Amino acid sequence: MHAVGIVAAAGSGLRLGAELPKALVPLGGRPLVCWAVDSLRAGGVDQVVVAVPAPQEAAFTAVLPDDVHVVVGGDTRTASVRAAFAAAREHADAVLVHDAARPLTPPDLVARVLAALAGGARAVVPVLPVVDTTVQVDADGVVTADVPRAPLRRVQTPQGFDRATLVAAYAAAQGAAAEFTDDASVVRAAGVAVHTVPGDERAAKITVAHDLRMAELQTGVPR
Repeated sequence: MHAVGIVAAAGSGLRLGAELPKALVPLGGRPLVCWAVDSLRAGGVDQVVVAVPAPQEAAFTAVLPDDVHVVVGGDTRTASVRAAFAAAREHADAVLVHDAARPLTPPDLVARVLAALAGGARAVVPVLPVVDTTVQVDADGVVTADVPRAPLRRVQTPQGFDRATLVAAYAAAQGAAAEFTDDASVVRAAGVAVHTVPGDERAAKITVAHDLRMAELQTGVPR
C-alpha cells in the first residue's frame, strides 16, 4: 500500500503563547512539525505534504527535509487539507491526515491506521476512552445531566482514508456551509462508516504551554 501523509501545520501559536506558528515551536530542540513528519515516515508513509501559513512558507521549507512537499494552507483546517491533498501524488492508495501539534505520536499508531486500511476499512481514526466523569451544563454553568462514558471516545490523528473515498467526500462537501472539525467528519457526512483503532496517550495534542512542558518530559522516551 502506498500512503501519503498530510500534516496540518497552518495553525497559530496564540494559545501556546508563542510568537510563531505552533508547528515551528521547538520541542527537544526541533520544531513540532519535524517530529510529526518523522512519525508518519517511521510508521510507513511514503510521501509527506505539509500545509503551512503563507507568511512562514520559507521558514517551514528551511527546517523540513527537501523531499517534504510544502504548500500554503487556507484560513481553516479543511481548506488547508484540501490544498495539501491537491498537491499529493495521485498514485497513493491511502491518505493519512495528521496534526503537527501531535509531535510524539508513536510510529506504531501510524502503522495500526495503515493496517486497518489495508484490511479493507475506508476510513479509520485512532481513539482513546473517556476516563473523566462527563456532564452537561446549562447556560449558567449548572450541571443538568451526566453523560455515559462507555460509548464515548477521544479522537486522535493520524486519521486514515482510502484515497478515492476521501476524494469523493471532499467533492461532496465542496461549497458546504458547515466547516468540518476533522476529516473523519467529512467522510461521515458523505455516509461513509468510520472505523477505530486503539490510540495512544503519547499522541496527545499540544495546545497550551503546559502541554508543551509535558511533551518536553517525554522527548527522551524511545519512539
